[in-house]
Amino acid sequence: MNRVITVVLCSFFVSAAAQELPCTTVSYQLGFGRSQLLDTYLSQEKFAGPAFTFLATREHTKPDRRWSTLVEHELNYANADDRSDKCTELQGDYSLFVAKLRGWQLASRLKVQAGAAACANIGFIYNTSNSNNPAQGRLSLQFMPTATATYGFPLFKRTCRLRYELQLPLAGVMFSPNYGQSYYEIFSLGDYDHNVVATTPFSAPNFRQQLSVEYTIPRFATLRIGYLGHYQQAKVNNLKSHIYSHRLMVGIVMRFAKQKLSL
Repeated sequence: MNRVITVVLCSFFVSAAAQELPCTTVSYQLGFGRSQLLDTYLSQEKFAGPAFTFLATREHTKPDRRWSTLVEHELNYANADDRSDKCTELQGDYSLFVAKLRGWQLASRLKVQAGAAACANIGFIYNTSNSNNPAQGRLSLQFMPTATATYGFPLFKRTCRLRYELQLPLAGVMFSPNYGQSYYEIFSLGDYDHNVVATTPFSAPNFRQQLSVEYTIPRFATLRIGYLGHYQQAKVNNLKSHIYSHRLMVGIVMRFAKQKLSL
């Protein structure tokens, strides 16, 4: 009798644990490419140069649910010169994307997801030639519609996935000094001059897309190679800025799927 009770209790707890285990997809990628910078607070010139990106993503999905949570951490650094190669700007930023997506299995190999994302960004641009106002801080929060499409297919008896991800601007807020206003006036003198600005797709378009291919190597890893493009613009407080990023991304993908346990 005691053995029967023990088996029943163990079966119950194992079943409950299995139901709570989510499917998780984790990826780590490095990107290399170029960025183009413009910030009229620092200079009227456009700057371009080599840039690097680290991108870490994590997606949680429960097999019995159509909703998933996608979290992406993106770090960027660029070293850009003007057209005369006499002036340099250094740019760096960190972006956090948190998205809630609903999925539809449109065919046996095609899955589409759509939802909304919040993007928080913090960064800087530093002009090495400016003695007055040499740096510009960047701080923003945007809400963005987002969508993905994933198509699986076999290649050389291995599993491949073609994936496209897109984020578009909707609304948000950002920090910006006003035209002719110094950071000393903002933070030392406390002279506020419309420095927290509401943004729209017209005043601060922010378009981001990823296209990647995954190839699974048994007993090794799933490799991912693709393109990441992030195009950020703003026209607020009589100042213009943009950061156009193009990256070739290479990395690995790991999947942890829920497995049925039995006694």
